[in-house]
Amino acid sequence: MPALSGVPHRTLGSIIRPSVVPRKSGATSILIVEDQLMIADMTEDYLLRNGYEVCGIARTVDEAVALGLLHKPDLAVLDLRLADGGLGTEVAAQLESLTNLGILYVTGNMSEVVLTSDNGHACLNKPYRLVDLMVALEIVIELVDTTLTALPLPRGFRILPPAAIA
Repeated sequence: MPALSGVPHRTLGSIIRPSVVPRKSGATSILIVEDQLMIADMTEDYLLRNGYEVCGIARTVDEAVALGLLHKPDLAVLDLRLADGGLGTEVAAQLESLTNLGILYVTGNMSEVVLTSDNGHACLNKPYRLVDLMVALEIVIELVDTTLTALPLPRGFRILPPAAIA
């Protein structure tokens, strides 16, 4: 597949894919960090159809950090375990300098993971319904803005507790 307008194309080893569409004024931009190609594509398609902007998809820590620093997204959906053996928490730590970055972790092993608000805002258990992902993202937006939410929590979702409580 040829590169579009100088934008890197997808390869088997890497799916770093920055947005080829200019950012829409007012649209919430999201970085997807997911090593499972089908999940990443499905998530991107659903988010785009629901008015979000996807600034890129990455499957490794280095790719995610590069895209995050380049595009400065509003939200990041981070798989906890990535293709290169890296962790989503490494991405969050390296993007810590981006003010007001909302962090939503997604994982199939929520019961085995200890995360606190030092790591991000919330976690959604895989498998999840796309509608639950949308509600989870709206909750993270509220948490970033106000530290509170009035929205009902979707199935498999939890807000990360402060470090002293975890």
